[in-house]
Amino acid sequence: MAWIILVVSGALEAVWATALSRMDGFSRPLPLAVFAVSLTASMAGLGWALRTLPVGTAYAVWVAIGASLTAGYAMVSGNEPVSALKLLFIAGIIGCVIGLKLVSDH
Repeated sequence: MAWIILVVSGALEAVWATALSRMDGFSRPLPLAVFAVSLTASMAGLGWALRTLPVGTAYAVWVAIGASLTAGYAMVSGNEPVSALKLLFIAGIIGCVIGLKLVSDH
């Protein structure tokens, strides 16, 4: 269950990071609300997962999921250019997350 919570929390990291980029200096209420709710839920989920998962592995997985989804969303939405190298490196991040899960004792 901790792994599922961790993955959802990582996805919420991408939500709050994207909302952060759209807040225009904390002046837009809807992105600010999305940011606050998703940040709180993401941190709470990470904290819950850390009750049973090792901190190094859990944090690395959480960050990797959030970073990969944030970069992927930025490319899909047209806010960031797509390149083969970016896709390759994002795939590398995802591969490393899978590796961390496979070698984890939990």
